[in-house]
Amino acid sequence: MTTIPFFFQNSKSGKKELFQPKDVNQVTIYSCGPTVYNFAHIGNIRSFLFVDVLRRSLLLGGYKLNQSMNITDIDDKIINESIKQNISVEEFTKPWTDAFFKDLETLQVQKLEHYPKATESIEDMVSLIETLQKNGLVYERDGNVYFSIQKFERYGELSKIDVSGMKSGVRYDADEYEKDDVRDFVLWKNQKSETEKCWHTRIGTGRPGWHLECSAMIRKIYGSGIDIHTGGIDLLFPHHENEFAQTTGAYPKEEFVGTWLHCEHLLVDGEKMSKSKGNFYTLRDILEKGFESRVIRYHLISAHYRSKLNFSLSKLEESKVALDRIQNTIYRLLESHILTDPIPATWEGIVFSLPEIQKLEVDFLNAIADDLNLPKALATVFELVRIANQSLDQKTSDSDLTFEKECLQLFFKMNALFAVFQFEKPKEELNGISEDWILEQIEKRKIAKQNKDFVTADSIRKELENQGILLADTKEGKTTWKKAQ
Repeated sequence: MTTIPFFFQNSKSGKKELFQPKDVNQVTIYSCGPTVYNFAHIGNIRSFLFVDVLRRSLLLGGYKLNQSMNITDIDDKIINESIKQNISVEEFTKPWTDAFFKDLETLQVQKLEHYPKATESIEDMVSLIETLQKNGLVYERDGNVYFSIQKFERYGELSKIDVSGMKSGVRYDADEYEKDDVRDFVLWKNQKSETEKCWHTRIGTGRPGWHLECSAMIRKIYGSGIDIHTGGIDLLFPHHENEFAQTTGAYPKEEFVGTWLHCEHLLVDGEKMSKSKGNFYTLRDILEKGFESRVIRYHLISAHYRSKLNFSLSKLEESKVALDRIQNTIYRLLESHILTDPIPATWEGIVFSLPEIQKLEVDFLNAIADDLNLPKALATVFELVRIANQSLDQKTSDSDLTFEKECLQLFFKMNALFAVFQFEKPKEELNGISEDWILEQIEKRKIAKQNKDFVTADSIRKELENQGILLADTKEGKTTWKKAQ
């Protein structure tokens, strides 16, 4: 399969650039994952879905992927909570890690090739610190090891942060910064108390700082730099800037990341999400309000990843209406007798012959290749809805069904990205009668007719009529049913 050219807005250059991976058969991608101390909120969920959209888009574009998302299972919050609950770090993080993967499964997020955990990569972090020590970029204070920003001339190159007013030797020990302040950051933390989780290593007893983890795990998995690094825009500084500094400082002759991609913030009712404001939502909160997971996914991926997404329950209702419109068209196509051609098992290998469908496919692929332009891709979906409904409205008994068949197949291919369309009509409950029972009676009637037992066949028809189900036999020998009006 040939690849199509992608263009991405590279955060490092600030420009839209042609994506040129080192190897199209193994595009390497690393994404910052969750810190597992609670349920992920919908802002986190949006960034995870962005990673899924990137993955699915590149697969549609013909690329093969080697992709990772880390699990941060050691940091200040995790240690403090585990001590408070008098349980080990591992006991504390396991249910939250399981909840994270359950959220991904619920939202149809594809599994990646790697999910490295920070606690399983300590030796790699120690090795990285030792390399930085050899390169003269770190110093030690009270058992803690810090990265010296002043000794790395390229600091600020990624985030464009101003380092001119930096105070020499001022340090941050916290894993996360509270404000945009440039200071030396901690790589290794000395053990503060006997109850704190620690590792006994060549560089001392303690545990890694948060910024160190991703650099070490990328090195562990890929052995060198990567094609794409993603994360939320809030990670651009300081986390990604510090990643860039420590990796480039350790391996100055290698390019760390070819393309940096950052997903914008999610707002709730126009404001920053906050528990104190009562606008803080997890996926479970929204599911409990009765929204389907596919509606939530559709809503969270419908805006461009570099645009702020203003989330609200009313906007979620609007997304449900839009998705229902698409889904109803798919159901109409499924109800026509083109079902003699089953839905394919995979979108790969689908070839379109009709010019109008070919053009829509090209428009769709061009949209996602243009920096993952999902709003533009959705416009092609609704154009497909329009022409499919127009064809169905004009259909006659002797119509050529090729057009409708290719419409359905294009919806199927588009769903390789969206993962929200359904290609099997849900079973209906009709006055307590299931669709499965109706189909079972139709099959019994068919067998009775084949055996020339017309009395039984007629009685089955009448029984269904009494239940409000009307049968219709087609000249092709099929039997369809519908509810009586």
